[in-house]
Amino acid sequence: MKILRFTILLLMLGLIYNCGGEKEKKEEKEEIKIGNKKEAVTEKSNSVNIGLTGNDLMQFDKNEIKVKAGQEVTLTLRHIGKLDLKVMGHNFVLLKPGVSIPEFSIKAGEAGEALDWIPENSDDVIVHTKMIGGGQTTSITFTAPAAGTYDFICSFPGHSGLMKGKFIVE
Repeated sequence: MKILRFTILLLMLGLIYNCGGEKEKKEEKEEIKIGNKKEAVTEKSNSVNIGLTGNDLMQFDKNEIKVKAGQEVTLTLRHIGKLDLKVMGHNFVLLKPGVSIPEFSIKAGEAGEALDWIPENSDDVIVHTKMIGGGQTTSITFTAPAAGTYDFICSFPGHSGLMKGKFIVE
C-alpha cells in the first residue's frame, strides 16, 4: 500500500512539473516574437548594421548582402581566424558595376601591402575597409549606392577567387 501511494505521489509531482515546464516554454516563445517585431522596426529605418566575418580558410560568412538605396550602412568586418595580417589579411571592398574581379585583383596585388592591397586612385572602388588580421575587427559607414547588384571581395592577393559576394541594393 505504501508503494502504491509513493508511486501515485511521484506521478502527480511529475505531472505538476511537466505542466509548469510547458508554461515556461510558451513564455519564451512570446519573448522571441517580441524580438522579431523590434527587428522589423530596425529594417524600416534609414540605417542598417551588417556583420561580416572572414576566416583562415579564405571564406566570408555571407555571399549576399541586401540593403536599400540611400540607406546608411555600417559594415563591421571581423576576422575570426588566428593568422596574422601579413599571412591571411582580410578586407571588404565594394566594387563599382562592371569591374572585372580578376583584373582588379591583379591591380590590387601590384598596389602592395603599403596601400592595403587597394590600387591608388582607382575608380573601381566604391568603399573599402582597412586590412585586418586574425582576431581583429574594423568598421566602415557609408551610404548605399543606387539600386543594382555590386560585387564585394577581399583584395588580399589570391583571396578574391573565394572571398566574394553580391551586394544587392534594392
